[in-house]
Amino acid sequence: MTPRRRIIPVFVPHLGCPHRCVFCDQRRISGEQRPAAPGDVVKAIEEGLSRGSPETPPTLAFYGGSFTAIPVAEQRALLSAAKPYFDSGRIADIRLSTRPDAVDESILSMLRQYGVRTVELGVQSMDGEVLRLSERGHTAEQAEKAAKMVKAAGFELILQMMTGLPGDTPDKSLETARSFVALRPDGVRIYPTVVIRGTPLYDLWSSGAYAEHTVEDAVELCAGLSELFDAANIPIVRLGLNPTDDLSGGGAAAGAYHPALGELVLSRRYLQRERALLSEDDRGKNVLFAVRPGRVSAAAGQKRANILALREEYGVRTVKFLQRPMPDIQVERIIS
Repeated sequence: MTPRRRIIPVFVPHLGCPHRCVFCDQRRISGEQRPAAPGDVVKAIEEGLSRGSPETPPTLAFYGGSFTAIPVAEQRALLSAAKPYFDSGRIADIRLSTRPDAVDESILSMLRQYGVRTVELGVQSMDGEVLRLSERGHTAEQAEKAAKMVKAAGFELILQMMTGLPGDTPDKSLETARSFVALRPDGVRIYPTVVIRGTPLYDLWSSGAYAEHTVEDAVELCAGLSELFDAANIPIVRLGLNPTDDLSGGGAAAGAYHPALGELVLSRRYLQRERALLSEDDRGKNVLFAVRPGRVSAAAGQKRANILALREEYGVRTVKFLQRPMPDIQVERIIS
């Protein structure tokens, strides 16, 4: 991937979506109630440029809808609003998200003309039953074809997956991740399922037909998914929904919603490594670990959760950390 740039987001909630997936309410997820118009694009860019350094031009990103499923004339209108800023170098490039079944060579050719560099595909799962129960309206085969087409056309490819959807299991999520690795994306987003009020999934959950994917479920599963993607050198662009006032204020009724889910997953990965360095022989001992600078908080866990878990599981007296230069996520046991 190119070095990470500052993002100017423009939200087009549900624009272009041919139907409503059982889990989705992009207005609550994005915090925006209506899709952006060309004038909104200009306003967002101008405001974004006023807050940043001109030496580091930002990326414009269209989020929240299926961009390439919008009528082509409307796509061109939105992109045309941004084109002068791209041509003048005031924005570096454009990224957008869309559906796997809304991508073809003519669309990709058009996007390139307007400065689009990155295409994100909302795949969500590579399991046919999960896609059907979630009412995604596309197949795993279409997702694979679209991903290969995006890569072949020279775009950066981001693949989005969800965990805990109806019919999903940890093994199915792992298979989806393995399928993603085989497609060699430039990055992935992982969104554990959140039950949002007003969605069909909320009705299923309320009736007992759907068991929520809890924060603990998501943390344990996503720790494993993170290991898999890291081993393949595929960066995780985002883990968990971005917090909004609506979701935090009750819009998220159940499921894996947490304002710091990514940090919880990182801490779980540290805990797994810390556990591997201890045994029953450490009961009553003072334990000292070395971690990368800036990672003591993650290694200790939120509210010292990792330290408390190790004390309970192994009976150690104390757990402390020192910082030393080393790879991220690595832990060393210091024997005094």
